[in-house]
Amino acid sequence: MKIGESAEMYLETILILSKKGDVHAIDIVRAMNFSRPTVSIAIHNLEKEKLLKISEEDHITLEPAGLEIAEKIYERHTVLTEMLVKIGVSEKIAAEDACKMEHDISDETFNCIKNHIQKSK
Repeated sequence: MKIGESAEMYLETILILSKKGDVHAIDIVRAMNFSRPTVSIAIHNLEKEKLLKISEEDHITLEPAGLEIAEKIYERHTVLTEMLVKIGVSEKIAAEDACKMEHDISDETFNCIKNHIQKSK
């Protein structure tokens, strides 16, 4: 399934927040610095796409398809950040640049970068 960068960012944010506990829309608002209405529309659209689920208690959890996308984007973010730091980019800038790159890089290029980093450890 191919989704847009914005949806990928939401799913990645939900994944990261879920590592700390239950996720609610307000947590996403704070993490992404978006308005409540913007987040509400986005999460309901993601729910319609069966990428996440909103419980009766308003807990937001990733469905298997959403979790798969979120984990892929998060892995790209962490590997690209690591690569940029290794070549001398500051941690802050590396994380910011990795966030931009993670959505556009091809699977082939990402896998080559990932393999190169693993071999150099």
